[in-house]
Amino acid sequence: MKTTRKIIEIDDELCDGCGQCVPSCAEGALQIVDGKAKIVSDNLCDGLGACMGECPTGALQIIEREADEFDEEAVEEHLSKAGEPEPAEPAMACGCPSQQIRSFTTQVVGSPESDCACMGNDPAASKAPESALTHWPIQIRLIPPTAPFLKNADLLVLADCGAVAAANLHTRLLPGKVVMMGCPKFDNIEEYAARFKEIFTKAGVRSVTVVSMEVPCCAGLAWVVKKGLEASKADIPLTEIIVSGQGKVISEKSGQVVA
Repeated sequence: MKTTRKIIEIDDELCDGCGQCVPSCAEGALQIVDGKAKIVSDNLCDGLGACMGECPTGALQIIEREADEFDEEAVEEHLSKAGEPEPAEPAMACGCPSQQIRSFTTQVVGSPESDCACMGNDPAASKAPESALTHWPIQIRLIPPTAPFLKNADLLVLADCGAVAAANLHTRLLPGKVVMMGCPKFDNIEEYAARFKEIFTKAGVRSVTVVSMEVPCCAGLAWVVKKGLEASKADIPLTEIIVSGQGKVISEKSGQVVA
């Protein structure tokens, strides 16, 4: 039933898609869609404006308009579905390599064993550091919670941009870890939180390191991991690393997320 009531309005011109408002909405009414914050459904928004204080651009405001009434039962159903594991990714007809689960040993770029033999003729390439990547896929949405390389793993949850910025990725951050990459600005972080919950519940993960950029839109990365940890009630050490646009470590802190 529609009624005239208070509800959140989002100014698309001001919204930069940083995602800081999403975790502050206890009802899960907000998501980042196509780089902008959107209300999932009017009946999920209570109109109280808890999300407004988290918006750095002032894109959110409370208005009065005709909308579906706030529905607590719908909120509970929505949140319960968000906490459920995603269905397994369907197999792609093309057999896309990005979805094929693989584990492999590291190789020195330019070595005879390298996939690209032509690199062996490049003196500079022969001196390149060894890649520490040991598995595929690496995108969060493509890694099923049952992937064998997740078992008893030390996870590195990495912002997409961080892979380019962090010069020491393969020498310090990645060795000995299983990497899961994603973008908290453009990806569905509620779905990611549900996926991490299942991983932390079933895979016996030993530790988690989150590497994000200093920009506001990266703030959601640590949030999804923490939400997954809390929902799984797993007692796993967590390290948070924030890097600058040029890859300099700005802060690094470790702690224990206790159920």
